Amino acid sequence: MTPLPVPRPGLIARSVGSVLGALMLSTSLVACVTNEESGNPEGWVDTLPEPVAELQELLPQEYRDSGRISASTNPTFPPNQFKDPSGEIIGFEVDLVRAAGAVLGLDVSFQQQDFNLILPSISTGTVDVGTSGFSDTEDRQKSYDFVDFYTSGITWATTPGKTVDPADACGLTVAVQKGTYSDTDDVQVKSDECVADGRPAINKLVYESANAAANATALEKADALSSDSAVTDYAIRLSEGKLIPAGDAFDTTPFGWAFAKESDLVPAFAAALEYLITSGQYDDILGPWGLTDGAIDAVTVNTQDVDLPAAATAAATADEGAS
Repeated sequence: MTPLPVPRPGLIARSVGSVLGALMLSTSLVACVTNEESGNPEGWVDTLPEPVAELQELLPQEYRDSGRISASTNPTFPPNQFKDPSGEIIGFEVDLVRAAGAVLGLDVSFQQQDFNLILPSISTGTVDVGTSGFSDTEDRQKSYDFVDFYTSGITWATTPGKTVDPADACGLTVAVQKGTYSDTDDVQVKSDECVADGRPAINKLVYESANAAANATALEKADALSSDSAVTDYAIRLSEGKLIPAGDAFDTTPFGWAFAKESDLVPAFAAALEYLITSGQYDDILGPWGLTDGAIDAVTVNTQDVDLPAAATAAATADEGAS
């Protein structure tokens, strides 16, 4: 699928004045919907936890020796991952996986990839973990294991004055990010159902980034935006009133870090994340991003409860007692 560019209404204007005015409007909306100007949120602190020896022992020897792990991401999905003005990849998922890596004594090395290439790269062994807002679905679990770190549903947004019902969207134009759950499992499925019922299909506008999809909606090139609730809520918050919610969240599912099937890294990262939760550092990371609604209380793998090593909670409890 070839993504459409962010609309630029000034290009069809007939006078220099109207061209400049339209371009200024487009630039203003982009600045409002994205977070490229402000980078990390207010209250964010760049502090990583110390390694925990008991949890480091859960790692395969090769990672304990190297002290490094490779992560692949597509930084077009704020607030999970995106680039700050200097080009550094930031976001709340980035913060969490770096913290989990630090607990295990690992430096997480991020590389940028197209979203649709991340999982295949894990299969070929090019990267160790996929960290790009992956919804932990049954279909993906057939080939990968997921350490679930946050609960998110699908949320739609629209512009003030419009009434949009995600359950009755036949004939509407909806913006999505390429390859996401909203693209493949939400809007496409709804559109197919519309056609099967003899109603107009949904016109799906597919963009490379969540920012572009949100901007298209704010510019009223789409009737609505469909994205993960963390992403939609973040875009609404930054839009300065240009975007509003359209209904409640649905299809709630966890975000998960993707690993190769039955990877020995899964127990280690699950234990490290449990340590962050028990010690309170997990909440400290989510707090500045304003993402407490989807916080988890305990770690799951492939959406299922797991037996974690006692060291995960024992080490965190010991740290709390010492503080």
